Amino acid sequence: MSINPLSPDQIFEGDCLQLMQDLPAASVDLVFADPPYNLQLRGDLHRPDQSKVDAVDDDWDQFDSFAAYDAFTRAWLAEARRVLKPTGTLWVIGSYHNIFRVGTALQDTGFWVLNDIIWRKTNPMPNFRGTRFANAHETLIWAARDETQTGYTFNYQAMKALNEDIQMRSDWLLPICSGGERLKDDNGRKVHPTQKPEALLHRVLLSSTNPGDVILDPFFGSGTTGVAARRLGRHFIGIDADAGYCDAARERIAAVEPFGPESLEVTRSGRQEKRVPFGTLVERGMVKPGTKLFGPARRYQARVRADGSVKLGGAPNAPTGSIHKMGAAAQGAQACNGWTFWHVKQGDQLVPIDSLRQKIREET
Repeated sequence: MSINPLSPDQIFEGDCLQLMQDLPAASVDLVFADPPYNLQLRGDLHRPDQSKVDAVDDDWDQFDSFAAYDAFTRAWLAEARRVLKPTGTLWVIGSYHNIFRVGTALQDTGFWVLNDIIWRKTNPMPNFRGTRFANAHETLIWAARDETQTGYTFNYQAMKALNEDIQMRSDWLLPICSGGERLKDDNGRKVHPTQKPEALLHRVLLSSTNPGDVILDPFFGSGTTGVAARRLGRHFIGIDADAGYCDAARERIAAVEPFGPESLEVTRSGRQEKRVPFGTLVERGMVKPGTKLFGPARRYQARVRADGSVKLGGAPNAPTGSIHKMGAAAQGAQACNGWTFWHVKQGDQLVPIDSLRQKIREET
C-alpha cells in the first residue's frame, strides 16, 4: 500500500514508519502526532467503589525499554521532518510519561520549538489512590522544521478573535473527550482509550494551517484530526496500525459536514496580508502625485510625489520620505503606521489611505 499525497483525505492501515516513507519529501503542510505515551503503569487502578478504571494497556503502547521508545521516537520524527514542507510545522502531544523524551528527540532531530502548550483539562480524572497530584493536563509541543524557518503559518489574529480579542495564551482550558463525542462500540466500551477532543484539534489546525493545507497524522487513532480537517476545509492523511481504529475513523469522518467556504475565512493580521507599497497606489492613479494627505483632524499635511514618497508640510526644504517616516516625523515619534495615520480627501470626507490599499488586496 502506497500513499499518494496528491489524493489526500485517506486513511491507511499499517506501520507509520513504512508508510511515511512513501510520501515525497516536503509534501505536507503540518504533522500532528499523538504517539504512544509509553505509560509506566504498575497494576490495575480502581475507583473508590472498586470499579476498574480504563487504562491504556494496548500492545501499541508497550515498549521494552526507554531506549526502544527513544529509537522509535527518533525514527518517526526523522520521517516527519523529511515530509514537511520548509514552512511546515509539527505538533506533538504527550503526558509526563513521554513528552520530555519526545522533546529532546525532536530538538536533536533538527526541529525548532516555537511553543509548548499546556492543555488544562476542565474535567480530569481524579487521583483515586491519593498518592500524587491529579494529572490535570497534557503538553503539546509546536515546532518549526528548523531553526531558521520564518515563513510558517500562525493565524495570530484568528486565535485572538477565538479568545474574545485577547491574545491567546499557551495554557488552553478545554474539556476531555466525553459524552456524545466519545466513540463507543456496540457494548458501550470506548473505541479508543485516548481519543482527543475535537475542540483541541480545531484550535491546533485553525492556528497553524490554512484551507487546502495537507495535515499528516501518523497515529490517527479514532480520527479526530480528520474530523477537524474536514470541517475546516483542510486535507488529511491518516495512518494507524489498528484496523478497528481505521474503520471507526472512516465511519466517523464520513458523517462530518464541512463548513462552507465563507465560514472558513478568519481574521488575519497585517503581516499575513499581501504587501502593497504606497507607490502602487500612485502608479495606478488611485493617489496622484501632488495630492495632499492629511493627518488626524487635519493637523498635519503632506504632499504625494511621483515616486511614492511624501513631502511633509509646504516649505521648500521640508523633509521627505515614506508615509511611515513622515507620519513619525510629524508627531515627533519613533515610528508610525502611515497607512492609518494619513488620509486623502474624497468629496467632503477624509478616508484613510489604507482603505485604498484594501481595494487592491481585494482584487488579487
